[in-house]
Amino acid sequence: MTDTLTTAPVAPLLARLFAEADEAAIGLNAMAAALPPGELARLMHSKTEYVDFYTRLKDQPLPVSRATGALLYMLARSTGAHAIVEFGTSFGLSTLHLAAALRDNGAGGRLVTCEFEPSKVARARANLVAAGLDDLVELREGDALSTLARDLPGAIDLVLLDGAKALYPDILALLEPRLRPGALIVADNADDSPEYLARVRSADGGYLSTPFGGDVEVSMRLG
Repeated sequence: MTDTLTTAPVAPLLARLFAEADEAAIGLNAMAAALPPGELARLMHSKTEYVDFYTRLKDQPLPVSRATGALLYMLARSTGAHAIVEFGTSFGLSTLHLAAALRDNGAGGRLVTCEFEPSKVARARANLVAAGLDDLVELREGDALSTLARDLPGAIDLVLLDGAKALYPDILALLEPRLRPGALIVADNADDSPEYLARVRSADGGYLSTPFGGDVEVSMRLG
């Protein structure tokens, strides 16, 4: 069984990117601490100010955790995923994990990912090229409510939600008609999107859903 994730060039690239993200997190934490009480939560839950908020974070990697990255790779590999959609590319750390799984699953595969910040698109694209995985990834620049409203795979196997948390329910609604039965949705920092959690945890919502690792929700599309 091939393992692109733990061999060069992907493994050393991810090690460097995660180390850089750890350093950047110090500044991010200081920025958050300087905000007025409750302001961070308000901005994260806003459906009207997310562009301005995340533009202010354009130099921040905002990656998934190492454990979540490994989880994404394992889920994509174990399910034989070939059609993956990602909301929120940032510098592309999660994208690298998903694309590595597509490479190891063989027979091509397609990952559609989106990011509205142009500088992050450039950095993510460079990282994918350095990893030799750019041929598997379609990186769309712009607001996901527009970029993910067209030209998607007919049957999506796996979704990662890791962009503006307030938009999780809207992005799910865009993708839902194309989710195959058994498709998996991984939502990072899902606790910051209570409307999304209510949707996937509803008894008659069409999903089986469970928290994972304290900050991630993993859901499976039923029927």
